[in-house]
Amino acid sequence: MKRILLMTDFSENANNAIDYAVKLYKDVVCEFYILHTYMPTNIGGESMMMNFPLVYLHEIEKKEVEKKLQKTKNRLKEEYQNANHLFFTIASFNLLISGINEAVDKNTIDLIIMGTKGATGAKEIFIGTNTMDAIKNIKIPLLVVPDDFEYEKPKEILFPTDYEVSKTNKHLSLIKEISKEYSSKIHILKAYENSPLEEKQKEIKVFLDAYFKENAHTFYVSKGQKVIAAIEIFEMKYKVNLLVMLYNKHTLLENLLFKPIINQMVYHTKVPFLVLPSEEIIES
Repeated sequence: MKRILLMTDFSENANNAIDYAVKLYKDVVCEFYILHTYMPTNIGGESMMMNFPLVYLHEIEKKEVEKKLQKTKNRLKEEYQNANHLFFTIASFNLLISGINEAVDKNTIDLIIMGTKGATGAKEIFIGTNTMDAIKNIKIPLLVVPDDFEYEKPKEILFPTDYEVSKTNKHLSLIKEISKEYSSKIHILKAYENSPLEEKQKEIKVFLDAYFKENAHTFYVSKGQKVIAAIEIFEMKYKVNLLVMLYNKHTLLENLLFKPIINQMVYHTKVPFLVLPSEEIIES
């Protein structure tokens, strides 16, 4: 059984991501946990237990959140009527990341699915913040669904990589699972501007070839292009339905000098984007 955490703020964007999740796993036995985190804006420095009006406000907000969660749960049960699926709701009086981590630990979550909006120009500093915080602080796979994306079977999976992949990363299996479920083809893309593969990277390429031996897969090299440009061109050429990338931590210097690739893809991807944590992230 797969346990999936569905994030919601009750927006159309969140509902779209939830619907994508239910459709993607329609033939898989799943427990879906629908989570909404909230922090009443009126709570100040005084202790809640000493401030009865604020406690009362909190109870009112909690009941309203639970009512909305139940409405979402009822909609999914009635609309999809899937015997493979069970739905649970979580109203978490908590900060976003703390609420997610608590739900993940308590319910042994395998995957988180949430929606995000695209952005251009200066809006990038405001849009996608919650998504980026989740990617940077959560240690399990996260599937991001762009706003207004209409469900498509993930028949063409794009996996851009620098071949800096650990052979023992357990989350690589998620790519295999989706590919097997939908008879998908995995396109493994290496893009570089100047430097060709080093010996260690060649070794990882051989490993990936063997790892995905039961899945249709092809290797590609895009020379003289930046990763983002190579991905965008590839998405258009092959009608990619799912983008997968491995997330590695960046040093402070790298974050100051360069925009990490993952950040850019969260803001600009037009297809669902699966982020797998590296072992460095998992073990930190």
